Amino acid sequence: MIHLLRSRATRQQLNEMLETLSVYVKLAVDIRQGFLAGGGALHADCEAALINEGSRQEDIWGVDWIPSTQQIRFEALINIRPHQNNPSMKILDHSLCSQINEIVQRLLGGV
Repeated sequence: MIHLLRSRATRQQLNEMLETLSVYVKLAVDIRQGFLAGGGALHADCEAALINEGSRQEDIWGVDWIPSTQQIRFEALINIRPHQNNPSMKILDHSLCSQINEIVQRLLGGV
């Protein structure tokens, strides 16, 4: 199940997002608006949910959230963007990673 999170997730929301992949959650994070979509099988599904909410594709980045370790993996197919200086699945800009980390920690950290 994909959830849009503008405020801190509940334990139930996190459990529902974990239903597909069990140990981690695929996320799409809107760095301009500071919210995210999580759950489902593909980062692209989460990205589509954000676009339906009015997000711009260039503001959305894909990551994985591992609740058991509270860690983020900054790698997703939707991140391959040579026109935004990111020719890799991994997010290469450290300041962008910091922004994403702040949003994810605020909405999912400690849940």
